[in-house]
Amino acid sequence: MASFEITGGYPLKGEIMPQGAKNEALQVLCAVLLTSEKVVIENVPDIRDVNKLIDLLMLLGVRVRELYSEVPTDDQWSHTYEFQTDQINLDQLNTMAFAKQASELRGSILLVGPLLSRFGRAMVPQPGGDKIGRRRLDTHFFGMEKLGATVEFKDYGRRGRGAVRMTGYEVKASRLDGCYMLLDEASVTGTANIIMAAVLAHGTTTIMNAACEPYVYQLCKMLNSMGAKISGIGSNLLTIEGVEELHGCTHRLLPDMIEVGSFIGMAAMTQGDLIIKNAHVEHLGLIPQVFRRLGVEVWQKGDDLYVPALEHYEIERFMDGSIMTIADAPWPGFTPDLISIALVVATQARGSVLIHQKMFESRLFFVDKLIDMGAQIILCDPHRATVIGLDHAHRLRGLNMVSPDIRAGVALLIAALSADGKSRIDNIEQIDRGYQHIDERLRRLGANIVRIG
Repeated sequence: MASFEITGGYPLKGEIMPQGAKNEALQVLCAVLLTSEKVVIENVPDIRDVNKLIDLLMLLGVRVRELYSEVPTDDQWSHTYEFQTDQINLDQLNTMAFAKQASELRGSILLVGPLLSRFGRAMVPQPGGDKIGRRRLDTHFFGMEKLGATVEFKDYGRRGRGAVRMTGYEVKASRLDGCYMLLDEASVTGTANIIMAAVLAHGTTTIMNAACEPYVYQLCKMLNSMGAKISGIGSNLLTIEGVEELHGCTHRLLPDMIEVGSFIGMAAMTQGDLIIKNAHVEHLGLIPQVFRRLGVEVWQKGDDLYVPALEHYEIERFMDGSIMTIADAPWPGFTPDLISIALVVATQARGSVLIHQKMFESRLFFVDKLIDMGAQIILCDPHRATVIGLDHAHRLRGLNMVSPDIRAGVALLIAALSADGKSRIDNIEQIDRGYQHIDERLRRLGANIVRIG
């Protein structure tokens, strides 16, 4: 198990380029299964979850080739891959190797839609991922059933002494037919999965209460460039006219908006001076505005964001003088992936704020470590925490911690970067799932961080 050792108190200064969007990558990489022609994906991040998905695609017979540009880029970690899926081996779906690899990655659920759409059959074990509360799959399978598929429970069995029993789902359809459906929740991955199933279905599919996050926008944009007919892109009402086949394309991932928000938080907490390059500001939604409500100055310069050094930042109040509330919501609301970052930024602000994590009931449980570091936080219940800012008058103390999931792990990393003394964060494989080479990139900005193990 690897760890980070961080000596806090070093302001981050300079420029940084956000990686390609993790959540978009998981969707569009699965979409390559919808055509036998070559698909090129640019700006692919070098992170554990994406690399695991690429390995899983290769296990199914997808041919993957990394392309190298003759022109040097500013981001040495950005990758371009070519995918071709003309030799898919569906027998691999029945193997324990597939079950084991897919169970370690929640994004493996996104294989169902394209496999069902093109081959009429898909299997997926119970997926893994962050343990941040209930993350049900009903929306995915509801959409598949509405299109004409059958969903059955699958038992992979147990292989080898002491092996864990693997279970999952088998989805089949001899024919998919377009229909109208009203989703019971605006699930991002559920919407993506249903879109990928519907693009090759017979007739027209209408999805009401569809997720409209930039990830879904980008997926639809890519599919249309492959020959799909999707309208209403960017809204919660999508209309998909099924086509007979899709073709190859070249698609570039957006910058990761969660990384952009994380870097804003790092700059504020360390009192640094940071430029976030090529942030694609038009796709950030409320992210800059929410950090401004916490008192952080975020200036836009073209397509870059600039966070200047501040000795103090003060949390706003509502117009009637009541305490500010920061809450997550489906897009275009504030993304739940940045709630933990907003919370840790508030610990060194001037003033108080109520952080309301509505969508997942286990995401705030990491605050006990912040309290041990000296933060003033009252955990009201699994969904709400009140933060009383220390206004940099009292720095957090270094602490030994364990990263429970990607976003909480980065929140603890931000706290450690600002803390007095040395901190150690174990289980950083969780952070590596979502942030590429974060230690190397932070050292270039002046952080004192070392990877151990």
